[in-house]
Parts: sequence; structure tokens; C-alpha cells
Amino acid sequence: MKGKKMSLDKATNPKLAVKKLLNFMKPYYKLIFIVILFAVGSTIFAIVGPKILGNATTELFSGVMKKLSGTGGINFTKIRNIIILLLVLYIISAVFAVIQGLIMNRVSQKTGYELRKRLIEKMKKLPMKQFDGKSTGEVLSIITNDVDNLTQGLNQVATQIISSVITVIGILIMMFSINFVMTVVSLLVLPFSLVMMASISKKSQKHFKNQQDYLAKVNGNIEEMYGEQSIVKVFNAEEKMIKNFEENNNVLYESAWKSQFLTGLMHPIMIFVSNIGYAVIALLGGYYTIKGKLSVGSIQSFISYNKQFTHPLGQVAQIANMLQSMIASSERVFNFLELEEEIDDGKVKLPSKINGEISFDHVKFGYDENKTIIKDFSIDVKPGQKIAIVGPTGAGKTTIVKLLMRFYETNAGKITVDGIDIKDLKRNDLRSMFGMVLQDTWLFNGTIKDNLKYGNLNATDEEVIEAAKEAYVHHFIETQSDGYNMIINEETTNISGGQKQLLTIARAILADPKILILDEATSSVDTRIEILIQKAMDKLMKGRTSFIIAHRLSTIKNADVILVVNDGEIVEQGNHKDLLKKNGFYANLYNSQFTK
Repeated sequence: MKGKKMSLDKATNPKLAVKKLLNFMKPYYKLIFIVILFAVGSTIFAIVGPKILGNATTELFSGVMKKLSGTGGINFTKIRNIIILLLVLYIISAVFAVIQGLIMNRVSQKTGYELRKRLIEKMKKLPMKQFDGKSTGEVLSIITNDVDNLTQGLNQVATQIISSVITVIGILIMMFSINFVMTVVSLLVLPFSLVMMASISKKSQKHFKNQQDYLAKVNGNIEEMYGEQSIVKVFNAEEKMIKNFEENNNVLYESAWKSQFLTGLMHPIMIFVSNIGYAVIALLGGYYTIKGKLSVGSIQSFISYNKQFTHPLGQVAQIANMLQSMIASSERVFNFLELEEEIDDGKVKLPSKINGEISFDHVKFGYDENKTIIKDFSIDVKPGQKIAIVGPTGAGKTTIVKLLMRFYETNAGKITVDGIDIKDLKRNDLRSMFGMVLQDTWLFNGTIKDNLKYGNLNATDEEVIEAAKEAYVHHFIETQSDGYNMIINEETTNISGGQKQLLTIARAILADPKILILDEATSSVDTRIEILIQKAMDKLMKGRTSFIIAHRLSTIKNADVILVVNDGEIVEQGNHKDLLKKNGFYANLYNSQFTK
């Protein structure tokens, strides 16, 4: 599915959001139809009950009057049969209601399951630019809070709406069958109620939208504060983070109480209108009884129906806040599902043998179309060469690697691997050629062995140990009580930064990539371990095309070619000795490391 690019916070038409949700639920229409049938069954039995009870009342009243006048007595057998019939009908109604609830629960949970599945699948297809400027908490809130809100709403709201609509229709039929004039009087209050509900719903919808949006922002604040505690504490940024959280939390509070307050007005208004109608009907019914136009049981049945008639409308008023919250969540979920996807139309098959020859041909790129970072980048890399990319911060070093991996598409020019334009290859095939060790280490909650085998799921234990030895991390692992089965916690706080980097390097070694990318791979380790890693890297890079991004220029002295990048262009290139002799940009960068 290819959609247009849009913001997660952009509001859509509520009617359109409902339409999208209904289209998404098409596979469950048969089950929903069954739910409607059971809802009709349970409601009809419940609707017929008051009239049957009214017959029992009429029979009892008639019997009492006959007893008093001495012309007869109470027919208890008939009353007993009516009560038994009524009891059977209520039991059947309850069974139907239970089955209806079970099926609707399955539909709602299945819908939530499919939505989460679609959202995760969508994340795999989104380009990196779609995540730029969005916090982790915002995306998590869509997949968790918004989907849960939709699931719970479907389970509770859908069945109530179905039952309420059927109840209103059934009760109207029964009321008209008893007395036409009293039914018309009862309906006079309906337009006023509907106008009030529509007016309140329109005003509260924007507050529900803000509530869901700022719930996501609050989640993002919490995720940042919890995930980056050490940074927050080091820079004494607690007050700043709390202030930012309080600002978003205040907006969330304002939106929440306004939305709940407005929708909360619906129920008391409905009760007030209902009571007025009830009083009028009671007076009118008494008048008809005195005139002999209606029996006592009919009046009792009608009053009961009148109360039931307004009850479904009151239910709708009560669930209106949940319904509007569902619409807001639906907007956010489907906005995400319609984000522009990566077009992966590569048709060239990945060669069985990769030599590692890479060419950048007049490449231009900018994260923002109005601001070019890589202006005119060209270089031919021979198989097995070690290419170091150096330059000041913001020069475009890491961006070059991101373009090579097709995390972003070039604005102009092309990049080829073994003469094949990388746009002609599927992204999975392209990225299968690369191994990466980044400055920001990434390890997941699990054993050390599982983290290492992430680079090669089919690796044997012997291969895992050998990779750890080459990365000089085997000794550290062996000193742990559980060895390779040691559990790394979710925040990876039970191992040091240097050890984390060593593990990611071992993971890259185990992956045995054709092309290697090292982005500040030794930045998190001390000088002693750095020397050991350099030896392991030399062994790893032998025979492989390697790109090394480094600020520590001492780590790339043995590179075959050093590219000096500044403002997105290659200003110098050559080996370490030749560049020092030129006494140019590279020499200044290198010598600046040793000056105070």
C-alpha cells in the first residue's frame, strides 16, 4: 500500500476515520452479522417482556376487582403461566446476550491483533525519513495506546450501539401498538435530545484528538527520561525534562477534562428530558385509564417502554466519549498506516560472488530538499580497499554510509556495487552484503550468545567463541558467572560501554560480511583495548572492502585511502603519509589532536 506522506499529528475527517475502520473490518462482517442476529434475538425477548408482564398485571387487577364485586376471583393458573413464559423469555434473552458478547469480543481482539500486525509490517516498509523528528514514545503510543483504545471501544461500544438501535426500533413498535397519541408525545422530546448530543459531540471531538496526541507526547517524554537517565543526571537536566513533561501533561489534562466534561453533560441532559417525558406520559396515561381507553396493565407496559426508550439514548450519551476517543485513535492509526513507504522495486538478482567494488558517481543529497549536505561526491573504491572517511562534525561522513546502505535515496548521481546500481537491488539483498559496527551500540535484552548470533543465526557455539576471541571479548565473557549465557538487561547497564562495543564488533566478525562499515567503532573503548581492537580489525578487514569513519585519526593510519570530507565534498584524498606531507586540511585535523 502506497500512501501520501503525512504527519502523525495531522487530524483527518472523523467520518473518514470511521469509514477506514469499517473497511478494515470487512473480513469480520459475517461475524458482526451474527452478532446483530443474536442482539436482535436478545433484544426482542427483552422488549416483549414488559407487555407480557402488563398482561399479568391486567389479569391480576381484573381478578381483584371481580373478587371485590363478588363476580369472580383471581385466575392464578393464567398468571403463573404468564410468569413462566416471561421467565423463559428472559433466560433466552440472557443466553443470546452472552453469545453476542463472546463473538464481539473475538471480533474486537482480532481487529486489535491485525492492526498491531499491520503497524509492525508497516514499520519495516517505512524509510528512515519517516522516523526523523518523531520520538519513540509517539510511535509506541500508536501501537499500544491507540490500538488498545480501539479494541476496548469496539468490544464495549459496538455491542451497545447494536442493542440500543434494535431496542429503540422494537420499543417504538410496541409503544405504537399500545397507544398512538402517547407514543407521539414521547417522541417529541427526541429531537431536542439529538440536537444537544450532536452539538456537544462536535465541540468535544477536538479535545479527544488533542488528548490522544498529547498522550503520545507524554509517553515520549517518559521514554526519554527513563531511557536516558544517566545523561539527564550528568547534565542536571531534571528540571528541564520535568518542565517539558509538565507542559505536555498540562495540555493532556486540559484536553482530557474538557472532553470528559462535555460528554459527561449528555447523560444528565438525557435523564432530565426523560423525566419530563415520563411525567407527561404518566398524566396522559392516567387520563386514558379513567376514560377506559387503556387498561392498567397497558399503562404499566407503556410507562416501562417509555423508560426503556430513553435508556438506550442515555447509553449512547454515556459511550459518546469512548466513541470519540476511538475516532481519534483511528485517525492516528490510519495516518500511520498511510505513511509513504519505501519503493523496493529492485529487479537485479544479487550476484553469487561479491567482489566489493564500489563507486560513488557525482552523488548529491540533503535531508532537507532546500539544504544539500553531500554536494558532489565521487570516488571509485577497489575490492579489498580500506577507505577511511574523516572530517569535522557535520561534514557528511555518516551520511555517505547511510546512502550506501540505502537508508536514504540520493537526490542526484548514483552509487554502484560491482557495477550494479544499488537502486536496482532489493534493499534486503543490498544490506546482506554489509556488516556494521556503529558508534551507538545496540544490544537487546537476552544472553550474550544470542546477541552475538544476531549477526549469524546459524552460527555454531564454536564459531561464536572464535568471533569473541578475535574481538578480544572472550576473556571478559568467561569471567562472568554464566559465561556466554549471561543475561544482558534491557538497558544494558550491567556491562560497560567498552564491553558493549567489543560485543558488537564480535557480532560483526561472526556475520562475515563482504563489505564492512565501521562508524566510530572504537570511540567507546580505552586506549589499551583500542590497540587490541585495531589488530582484530586488521584481521577482519583483510580481503574485504571496508569503510572506516573516525574522529581519532590515529586509528586510520594504515588505511589504503583516506577521504577528507568537508561540507559534503572531498577536499583531499590519499594515504596518511602523503596527506601529512601536503600540510593541508588533513594535517591540520591530525595535528589538532596533539595541541592544547
